[in-house]
Amino acid sequence: MKHKKQTLVILSPGFPKDKADTSCLPPQQIFVKALREVCPGLNVVVLTFQYPFFAAEYEWHGVKVISVGGKDKGRIFRLITWLKAWLILKRLRKEYHIIGLLSFWLGECAFVGSRFAKKYKLPHYTWMLGQDAKKWNKYFRWIKPGGDELIALSDFIVKEVKRNYKITPMQVIPVGIDTSLFSAGHHRRDIDILGAGALIPLKQYDVFIESVGYLKEFYPHIKAIICGKGPDMEGLQSLARTKNLSDNIIFKGELPHKEVLRLMQRSKIFLHPSNYEGFGAVLSEALYSGAQVVSFCKPMDKSYRHHQVVNTSEEMNAKLLSILKDKKIDHEPVLMCTIQQIAKNMVSLFVD
Repeated sequence: MKHKKQTLVILSPGFPKDKADTSCLPPQQIFVKALREVCPGLNVVVLTFQYPFFAAEYEWHGVKVISVGGKDKGRIFRLITWLKAWLILKRLRKEYHIIGLLSFWLGECAFVGSRFAKKYKLPHYTWMLGQDAKKWNKYFRWIKPGGDELIALSDFIVKEVKRNYKITPMQVIPVGIDTSLFSAGHHRRDIDILGAGALIPLKQYDVFIESVGYLKEFYPHIKAIICGKGPDMEGLQSLARTKNLSDNIIFKGELPHKEVLRLMQRSKIFLHPSNYEGFGAVLSEALYSGAQVVSFCKPMDKSYRHHQVVNTSEEMNAKLLSILKDKKIDHEPVLMCTIQQIAKNMVSLFVD
């Protein structure tokens, strides 16, 4: 009888369509690559539900990716996507020795994954990565997960799930960074303030613009950059114009991941104005880039050097001003956690 490969199946709403697609879920990309690195003997298959917007099987950095191509269509189309995913899982079970399923976010992937795992008595974990911990997530009602099936991205997520659903995730596995993606050596800090993320209301980039407006009174030539795309783009550009900041704030749009990291290494401050954040890989990336990080969110109970947590916009402005005024500010990299360690922690849940 042919020996079946030990296989971990990852279920995700989206995954890069090719190697050049580095802006699609960078933390999850880095994690999957690290799995291959720390466990070369483990076969990893990614089953992606909605994105890319085509159905295909392809290889991505030595990982088999199977795209259902759901295209984020609703109602009956979503059910068809789930059925297709179920049939693919059945095929994979015949082809490989599945050691377990890992779902990104407590959503449709976790719903299909947990059902399949229960039916075939397989280990299944859901990695809760952010907004899925908020109130009114219908999938909690549908899946009824136990705390032992949930992995929280941060201490903050553990508290959110406990508060909203009276369940305590038993595992905390944060995002890690791939230190090899950062260029070595001294960097000229010619960007005063950098922001990076989806331009959506939750991320509060209007607060970012207001802060730059406040700082311009002290530094007329202040240079700020916002990386990212989203429905708020036009409104934010309009706000910047209204506040006479067109020469101070550059909107870069969506950039390849490595370019964002290069900008971080040129920045004095990374400003993250989001009002809710499971962890935010950008926080750990910015800290390792040597930037001073200012945010409303504190993902882990532990405090990290160079990460300033504030409660109000006024506190944020005061903190930003004091950093810019400090001529002796330290830009040494701060490492929260390597992605290799994160991958090892994850694999240990599935392998004895």
